[in-house]
Amino acid sequence: MPRINLNADLGEGYGPWTMGDDAAMLAIVNSANIACGGHAGDPDVMRLTLRLAQEHGVSIGAHPSYPDLRNFGRRAMSLTPAELENQLAAQIGALVGIAALEGMRVSHVKPHGALNNQACVDRKLAETICATIRAIDPALILLAPAASQLVAAGHAAGLAVVEEIFADRAYLPDGQLVPRSRPDAMIHGAETCLAHVRAMLDAGALVAIDGTRIPTAIGSICVHGDSPDAVAVARRLCDGLKHAGLSLATVPELAGGQ
Repeated sequence: MPRINLNADLGEGYGPWTMGDDAAMLAIVNSANIACGGHAGDPDVMRLTLRLAQEHGVSIGAHPSYPDLRNFGRRAMSLTPAELENQLAAQIGALVGIAALEGMRVSHVKPHGALNNQACVDRKLAETICATIRAIDPALILLAPAASQLVAAGHAAGLAVVEEIFADRAYLPDGQLVPRSRPDAMIHGAETCLAHVRAMLDAGALVAIDGTRIPTAIGSICVHGDSPDAVAVARRLCDGLKHAGLSLATVPELAGGQ
């Protein structure tokens, strides 16, 4: 039976500020990308999210970003390679350390926001990210946007790579996400998101807003945990994927089968 992963970006609160319904999402998804201090997340939020993930058998990944709490990591920044290496090491290391307190292991890394978007088209940036991940732990899996430079750099660096598509984001004809500044960037509603995902899975390709198809491997589907209808979308995707004959798996289970 073909396998697919359902993941969500979680742990994106900070101090008294909360974001999304992590408890509900972790009862549905297979893997969680946990904010680790760059765009959101603090040690207490990280540990609570880890405990919830452990309760549900959800695999965990670090979700590092540019150091940009004010803009939730969605502002493009220009860091030197050394500055970016330091940020990635500090953020991934923070989650690895807190996970160890719970007897858990961080299995993958998925860059967040502007860092992720820039690395999709900037090969040098992507190479810095992948080299840093490999230096921290070559067993870490890279969860990266399908058909991107980040995927190519991950393979070149010798990392295990799982390619993901977004259930709730629209694509441009070049395979990049429609910018959030545009009204057509987000896809709303559980049924619409499921149809968007099914179209890409059936085509084996990214399907852009103008119908352009970019052939790609698809291993994982992301639902953004900060979306108002995230829980409903995740639940419908889970049911719909199973109904389509797909078996849901964690990121390490998926990578292990590649």
